[in-house]
Amino acid sequence: MTRLISALRSGSRWVLMKVMIGCVRVYQYTLSPLLGPRCRFWPSCSSYTIEAIQVHGPIKGGWMAVRRIVKCHPGNPGGMDPVPGGRSEQLCQEDDEKASSPSCCDHHPR
Repeated sequence: MTRLISALRSGSRWVLMKVMIGCVRVYQYTLSPLLGPRCRFWPSCSSYTIEAIQVHGPIKGGWMAVRRIVKCHPGNPGGMDPVPGGRSEQLCQEDDEKASSPSCCDHHPR
């Protein structure tokens, strides 16, 4: 019985994730092109939402997305705001490592 309940929970979690991501994709392909680029952050709020849901699940990832969207307003300067534990965070770390690595010689400054 507990296996059945566990299977139902994981299945419903998967369905909820797919529905939430599907809603964001509909926004990305329909409304976003009409509105133009408005997000003050990298990754964009919609990309952040999808990544947060994929990495942290529908509840925590959804909450992270709500907090991020609330921050995205004209009074906030924006900038880089990667998903903790996600691919965007890895990309930021790789960029930091490349920027801090020494050059090969004096003729090729970094």
